Amino acid sequence: MQRREFITLLGGTAAWPLAAHAQNDRLKRVGVLSAFPDDAEWQSRINAFREGLASLGWIDGRNVRIDVRGVGGDVRCIPALAAEMTGSSPDVILAVSTPVLVALQQETRAIPLVFVNVSDPVDGGFVESMARPGGNVTGFTSFEYSVGGKWLELLKEAVPSLSRALVLLNPENYTSRSLLRTVEAVAATTGVQVTSAGVHNAAEIETAIAAFGQEPNGGVIITPDPLTTAQRGRIAALAATHRLPTIHTFRFFPASGGLMSYGTNNDDLYMRAASYVDRILKGAKVGELPVQNPVKYELVINLKTAKTLGITVPPTLLARADEVIE
Repeated sequence: MQRREFITLLGGTAAWPLAAHAQNDRLKRVGVLSAFPDDAEWQSRINAFREGLASLGWIDGRNVRIDVRGVGGDVRCIPALAAEMTGSSPDVILAVSTPVLVALQQETRAIPLVFVNVSDPVDGGFVESMARPGGNVTGFTSFEYSVGGKWLELLKEAVPSLSRALVLLNPENYTSRSLLRTVEAVAATTGVQVTSAGVHNAAEIETAIAAFGQEPNGGVIITPDPLTTAQRGRIAALAATHRLPTIHTFRFFPASGGLMSYGTNNDDLYMRAASYVDRILKGAKVGELPVQNPVKYELVINLKTAKTLGITVPPTLLARADEVIE
């Protein structure tokens, strides 16, 4: 090979990585930080988010790079991951759950944050108002607090003999505390005595359910939290052992063996979140995008679990269900 040819080839080879690097630099960067376990339920949610972005022209690896990180249900890892993600300076971050949003907001007031699986962001102090959030945060709420009362009504409708209800909650989660208040407010009209159990780990969950299950005619309301999400299979098994009907906000709970759920369609929520990420990547100011409440609720009943518990779900309730698992 001639010396001139060698130099030309060397120059071309050296230039290619630089060009590729420059092309990668032009990619928009979207961070996703989740407190939920990396299981089929989470994969369904993140796939819905990716599909939502793709429908708006954002293809991972082509014109956007999506960096997904999770704590596997171990919320102790959240602060470190939040610092790591904000340190990489993405264009926008999807904050999944209240603990994640808290940690991210402590790290940055500049990077746009779009949240999902958060209830009342005004009550939580994340935004100034629903209509004009201000700052660097906006997003899509999972439900309104009034849904807590609806859970108790549905549980009583499914099991007319119900006279006691245990609200299982993380006492450090402001959402759970607010949901408890709405359950208690409805209790008087249903004739159900409501008690609560604050839990921080799997052992405390087991103790609370076992103690409550010693008396008859009880049911359990499981408030949403990364802990109860991670332990949903164990909670369903404990409820079955103690013959306790249960209700939760999301479909994945009856799919894991619980009796019922009533709440937001998660895939719809994540696809809607993609629309805000799209607008921010195109230059919209995050603080001017209004926080949106759910528009699609679903009632799911696990008929197999009902039969195991010896419960005959009223036909009128089954007729209203969006999905019946058999």
